[in-house]
Amino acid sequence: MVAVMWFRRDLRIEDNTALKHAFEESKNLILLFHVNPEQFLNPASKNEAAFFKSVEVFQKELQKQGATLQLVYGSLESCFVKLKKEIPDWTDLYVNRDEQGYGLERDRVAGKLLKELGVKAHAYHDHYLHSAQEIKTNSQTHYKVFTPYYLKWIERPKPSVVQVAFDREKLMNPALFLEDNKKFEDHLHKNISITNHPVGSAAAKQTLNSFIENKLFKYEEARDFPLEDATSHLSHHIRTGEISIRTIFERVNQAPPSKGKDTFIKELAWRDFYNMVYVTHPNQKKEPVNPTFRFVNWENNEQAFNSWKEGKTGFPIVDAAMRQLKELGWMHNRLRMITASFLTKDLLIDWRWGERYFQEQLIDYDAASNIGGWQWAASTGTDGVPYFRIFNPTTQSERFDKEGLFIKKYVPELRGIENKKIHDPSQLTAVEQDKFGVIIGKDYPKPIVDHKMRRKAAIEAYEESKAIYQQEEK
Repeated sequence: MVAVMWFRRDLRIEDNTALKHAFEESKNLILLFHVNPEQFLNPASKNEAAFFKSVEVFQKELQKQGATLQLVYGSLESCFVKLKKEIPDWTDLYVNRDEQGYGLERDRVAGKLLKELGVKAHAYHDHYLHSAQEIKTNSQTHYKVFTPYYLKWIERPKPSVVQVAFDREKLMNPALFLEDNKKFEDHLHKNISITNHPVGSAAAKQTLNSFIENKLFKYEEARDFPLEDATSHLSHHIRTGEISIRTIFERVNQAPPSKGKDTFIKELAWRDFYNMVYVTHPNQKKEPVNPTFRFVNWENNEQAFNSWKEGKTGFPIVDAAMRQLKELGWMHNRLRMITASFLTKDLLIDWRWGERYFQEQLIDYDAASNIGGWQWAASTGTDGVPYFRIFNPTTQSERFDKEGLFIKKYVPELRGIENKKIHDPSQLTAVEQDKFGVIIGKDYPKPIVDHKMRRKAAIEAYEESKAIYQQEEK
């Protein structure tokens, strides 16, 4: 009898629910990772490059433990059929299940396939503190608003850290699929290089320790200021499962009381909330959760979209944020809100365009959280920002980058500006432009839109959608 532990977005040995059960219940265990080329098609994607870098590091971590991560490459059906042919005694598969999106559909296909192969599947909840079905209203319906969800969430006991008895004696390390390993290495070399962010379980634990010791207590006050670098930087480790959400919660919960601690734990609740929203609205990547705004007449100007992507809108805080994303594959959370609001409200470009671009660029891309965030900013999601509340990029810049130092870090054209007009360089006089060494319209673009006018246009577009929806509902 042979069992297989199928790793996906749980690239760790410690605190891994499926792996714990696999070791406890198996006598012979194979560790496996499946690469589906149909899922990963974009070698220019920072998202994919970062994920596969984590797989490579995890493979090396296992080697240090005397274990081999078997890499299979191809369609799920061909890989599992090939595995059963190579290992006829394969009887059980252990996995941490997905509740939504691509992962859910993949698991449905896998379940049917495993049944045909005579392999029993053992699937466990592992990726969230609470599954989508755990936190419900008193009438057993799913919440639509975060605050009442959170009030119930915070009262519920949290799952404990799982102890994995890693037993090398049970591991089978056959020389399987050497050709598939070569394909994976070729795939890795095609991807762009990701060097800005450390990956792996050791790096994840170090990042968590540093955050708790140096940043957690001031997280509430400092997290909105991008230059302060006061966020946890755990998101890409959580996304790959290099550290478990239980470990993070337990460590943070043990820290001394502070507003920062409470705020960070609330962020973990938002993560669970957005997972629940995706489970209850499985089409939310393509459709607005709030049907009231499905008739918004998006302008979808390609030139404006490219200016936004390249960080050349003429709004410094937006441009600095978008250049940070392009350079690092990561963006500060406050800036994610500002840039999403600008795209959807100032440019009236469909939020789905922005969501797809972030999916390609973000090394910490998580579908539930990213889609949830974009629908929040676009006012199309559950508990989204009201459509008439539109971020003013200039005032946001003045508030969260008062001295313009973050702007200067990513928009070098503006480094010479010595006054508050760095937040709106279009206000510089000809004398100031000459003095500061930046000619607006030449060295740095003029604003591509007038915010006041676009705010009015956005409100009208949303109100028109609302009117059409109400008419249809009659």
